[in-house]
Amino acid sequence: MDLNYTSEDLAFRDQARAFLDANLPADLQQKVRKHLRLSKDDYVRWHQTLAKQGWVAPGWPIEFGGPGWSAVQRHIWEEECARAGTPPILPFGVNMVAPVIMAFGSDEQKAHFLPRILSCEDWWCQGYSEPGAGSDLASLKTSAARDGDFYVVNGQKTWTTLAQHADMIFCLVRTDSGVRKQEGISFLLIDMHSPGVTVRPIIMLDEDHEVNEVFFDNVRVPVQNLVGKENKGWTYAKYLLGHERTGIAAVGRSKRELASLKRIAAQRNKHGKPLIEDPLFAAKVATLEIELMALEMTVMRVLAQEHKAPGPEASVLKVRGTEIQQTLTELMVEAVGPMALPFDPAYLESETPHSVFDDDDAAPLAAHYFNFRKTSIYGGSNEIQRNIITQMILGL
Repeated sequence: MDLNYTSEDLAFRDQARAFLDANLPADLQQKVRKHLRLSKDDYVRWHQTLAKQGWVAPGWPIEFGGPGWSAVQRHIWEEECARAGTPPILPFGVNMVAPVIMAFGSDEQKAHFLPRILSCEDWWCQGYSEPGAGSDLASLKTSAARDGDFYVVNGQKTWTTLAQHADMIFCLVRTDSGVRKQEGISFLLIDMHSPGVTVRPIIMLDEDHEVNEVFFDNVRVPVQNLVGKENKGWTYAKYLLGHERTGIAAVGRSKRELASLKRIAAQRNKHGKPLIEDPLFAAKVATLEIELMALEMTVMRVLAQEHKAPGPEASVLKVRGTEIQQTLTELMVEAVGPMALPFDPAYLESETPHSVFDDDDAAPLAAHYFNFRKTSIYGGSNEIQRNIITQMILGL
């Protein structure tokens, strides 16, 4: 593929920058750049701003309401959003369940769910992991028993991100326990407001309510909410995970964080000189930047396969992308040293304009560091991704 931008690509970049400069609210930009927590309203506001422009789903084809952008345009858009400091578009609807519905859903499901995903009328969450089925996802036990025109769902999901806000959840459920475990799984779309659905918070080390447990107690789900064929959900699940793992690479966001790291290191002194000039620290930053450049080229190669669903190469992106993200948080904490230790929840929640410890750059970094330990676990742990790479790419 040609990695040089054409004049049309550069014109698109200028258009994207002009839109972001004119439409990104300053309060959202500051929250993102300062690593402060985003509220449901923050996510929805930005989603709906992009929806009005028709740019909320860059990877969607025109027929379903997307902009029909090329791989290069999508890459440019991600970079410009990261540069500007936009809130992320939550992936569960736009980038995860929507491609599954487009590829395997009925015409009725496409007509009903896709417009509601675009408008953010429905907030989606993901029902994959269970207490005994994380990396070994096919061992899931949440069951769905057919009862006339309904499935009756019983079981539990865990680590369900932002389920406290969700209207819908896409779930892997067991519809046949008498076959090989991968062959008895189905893909159901479940209304979170249904009787029998209970959401319980899991409060993390940084005191944030980001993830949840979701319990299903005789929840009745219409049969028409089954995606594709019964007992074929494992195929759809793997298709979805390819899209999820590609997005987890988050090159644009890492480039923004790298710039922040350099700025922070330039403002901190070691032995009377800026930390960024310290040979050992500068070498760490340079090594990380080289790794990020290599990852960006790999992402571009994957995206250039316009009409091919992400395959095992998505595992490479997931492993390297999350390792880079974690290293960025580690180097930021190293750069500010002991100033990362104080914990100021009021500042993280934007309840005060400045940190009580008078260091707004350092105040969120410990919480940010701890939160990003999750990236090498979610979306399939990096250990499992290495197994996939070994078997599917290296053939070992």
